[in-house]
Amino acid sequence: MDKKRALLNIITSTIFKVILIIVGLYTRRFLIMSLGSEANGLFSLYMSIVGFLAVAELGIGTAIAFSLYKPIVQNDKDQISALYYLFKKLYTYISGIVLVLGLIIIPFLPTLAKDQTNTFNLYTTFGLYFISTILTYFYAFKTSFIDAHKDKYITITIRSVAQILEALLQIILLTLFKSFELFFLVAVISNILQWVITNIIFKRFYSNSINGNKNLDIEIKNEVIRNTKSMFMHKLGGILVVTLNNIVISAFVSVIALGYFSNYQTIINGINSLLVLIFVSLTPIIGHSFINVSIKISHEQFKMIYILNVFVSFLIYLGFLAIADNLISIIFDSSLILDKTIVIAFSINYFVQFLRQTVLVYKDATGNFYYDRFKPIIEGIINIILSIVLVILFGPIGVLVSTIITNIFICHIVEPYVLYKHSFNLKPFKYIVSNYAVIFIYIITVFVFELLPLPTNNNVYLDLILKGFTSVFVTVTVFLVMSLFSKELRNFMKFSFKRIFNIVKKNKS
Repeated sequence: MDKKRALLNIITSTIFKVILIIVGLYTRRFLIMSLGSEANGLFSLYMSIVGFLAVAELGIGTAIAFSLYKPIVQNDKDQISALYYLFKKLYTYISGIVLVLGLIIIPFLPTLAKDQTNTFNLYTTFGLYFISTILTYFYAFKTSFIDAHKDKYITITIRSVAQILEALLQIILLTLFKSFELFFLVAVISNILQWVITNIIFKRFYSNSINGNKNLDIEIKNEVIRNTKSMFMHKLGGILVVTLNNIVISAFVSVIALGYFSNYQTIINGINSLLVLIFVSLTPIIGHSFINVSIKISHEQFKMIYILNVFVSFLIYLGFLAIADNLISIIFDSSLILDKTIVIAFSINYFVQFLRQTVLVYKDATGNFYYDRFKPIIEGIINIILSIVLVILFGPIGVLVSTIITNIFICHIVEPYVLYKHSFNLKPFKYIVSNYAVIFIYIITVFVFELLPLPTNNNVYLDLILKGFTSVFVTVTVFLVMSLFSKELRNFMKFSFKRIFNIVKKNKS
């Protein structure tokens, strides 16, 4: 495994994502302060609608990366070039499809934004945000091409710097002009900037891999098409599960309720995107490694990364449960705090989702998109039906409960089965049982944590620190108890302590 390149990708991802989380949260803060919770709810609704329209992207980005791993390793410029032109053509078609879908959905905006007060022009504001999204398709294939070369840190830097400048300019314009239209116009400018810079970088450093060959072997083309179709299924399922949840809240409860809900969602999505980005940064490295090492070694690497996945999941999502209300008070306003049951549902939902990350990364890296292609569709349909029923019965918490149910009873069975059978040639029973045990332990930990006499303080910042440290202490305690029953966990801890000891010893010398 290319450890230096993986480390560079992870460090770059982490630094920029932390900055983006902070500026993103304060952009939301200024949006609420300047224009109110209705504007915040509309912003979340627009993001969800555009996310739904992005189904036309078909997951080609992942298919691009996987298809290019082998020819890049072999320096096969004919195949690299042919794949490049194929994906360029596909993205041209996609931009047209997304444009048509967007135009179709525009007349339904008032229906999707229940109880909106006509303070803002839905068509103008959504139109600007929609245009900013369309622009990304004009350079997305080049971004995926660069990523496939294990240079994800480059595309992350381009995207992150542009988004940071975008957020800062949005905050300034909200403060000066309180304009929802200018807020979205900045996003258009940001994506134009990313387009230009990506083209410059690509032309200078990567265009020499393109020799003009456009003839792709029929077998490779069929494989790409098969992977693309499979990724379409995964993309559609993911959209039905994630983006439509917000649309359901906006359409069946109210756009203002979505605004309240999205404050917590923004915080935890920021954290989640940081964690996912770290793991996704490993995808091309794992993909290259899987080609060059034995299946046994690859499986051992998988188990190590999974244990890290479990620890990070406990640490982060129990921590979120502990300090979420404090963060809402500090960043937004204490009047926007939601009922504790919703916060608990957020914590469990995102824990269950993120626990899949190691399996998902390995499935993408090893190209196993095909075998569970119908799973996301079934998952998505069940989730949307459950979401509508439960949101009508119980309010916004219903969409979280429906996602928890589909994740636990569908994703955590099918995905590891496919990975183990088709990548590791092993039976997944032991993994699935252990994984369910981890989920059960976390849910028990959450409810025990809520029963603890947690330290409280009138100072919101000190209260946040006290509760945060308590959640860390509980996580470490739970992990130590779990290690008594897991040899692999003990080996992981020994390995980690040994590495830390060696680093400290090296620095002292």
